[in-house]
Amino acid sequence: MISIRTVLRPFAVVGLLLIGTGCADYTDRDDVQAYMAEVSAEHHFAPEELQRLFSQATRQSSILEAIARPAERTLKWHEYREIFLQEPRVEQGLEFWNDNEEALQAAWATYGVPPEYVVAIIGVETRYGQITGAYRVLDALTTLTFDYPPRAPFFRKELTQFLLLAREEGRDPLELKGSYAGAMGYGQFIPSSFRSYAVDFDEDGRRDIWSNTWDAIGSVANYFARHGWQPDGEVVRSVTVTGTDADGLANQSLELSHTVDDLRGLGVEVDSLDGAEPAALFRMELADGAEYWLGLNNFYVITRYNRSRLYALAVHQLAQAIRGRREGLTAGV
Repeated sequence: MISIRTVLRPFAVVGLLLIGTGCADYTDRDDVQAYMAEVSAEHHFAPEELQRLFSQATRQSSILEAIARPAERTLKWHEYREIFLQEPRVEQGLEFWNDNEEALQAAWATYGVPPEYVVAIIGVETRYGQITGAYRVLDALTTLTFDYPPRAPFFRKELTQFLLLAREEGRDPLELKGSYAGAMGYGQFIPSSFRSYAVDFDEDGRRDIWSNTWDAIGSVANYFARHGWQPDGEVVRSVTVTGTDADGLANQSLELSHTVDDLRGLGVEVDSLDGAEPAALFRMELADGAEYWLGLNNFYVITRYNRSRLYALAVHQLAQAIRGRREGLTAGV
């Protein structure tokens, strides 16, 4: 799943040109009528059903205001880390793990993804399901498809995916809730990600990532597995960098475009890793300097959820903090 925050960030500074601002009913608009005709023909939706749905869709000015705000300044690693590694999020993660231990263990056995990483993703995305979004998904995606030109093609695709998932799952599209950009449930799946990766993990006949923690947990684990998570693989390694050759490669790409031996030859000091293993070097800014990390396959997999090195390292460190707290408590029993 491409995180919606990542998708939107480059466009937040684009001047917003609103269209149809006085329209009380989306079905009065020619562009909406054309879209409904296209979806009806391509995906066999009944025209009258689409007419009924879009006549009830509401343009959300607050979404357009939010997406048009100037982008936040880029946070340094130590600032970003502070947001997600605070003590309450660790404690709440431990509680979520305890409450959902059976599902997490089953997901680990099925998909090979350790519980701490599933818990950390859900903790970063929605604070363990506490903040999943209060907008009707139909309203959010309709507003952004037809009233936000800079990203209209992306949201148009997601709107169609949403209609398809609602039909497939037997859900009322007027009832499903999500973020201001249409991301849904505990793990904040956009509609295309839901259709590709959400699972009915408790086998009750429905993929429910909104209120069923079994399905939410299984879906996050399945996403990781489908993107190449290695059950016994390392995620990231703290390293020392000497000279300037390796530093020049840091943060160039999230892709694992070098090998460990390549980076060793440029001045990255790292022990006990296979020299042929693909890796990427990252420099993380601290308040008084920098630290260096070697991202490996599973780090790259985390960046498929949100294409940010800061996000991936925050998920990793939150996962380790939660697991450490749990093991510490267990050892003390």
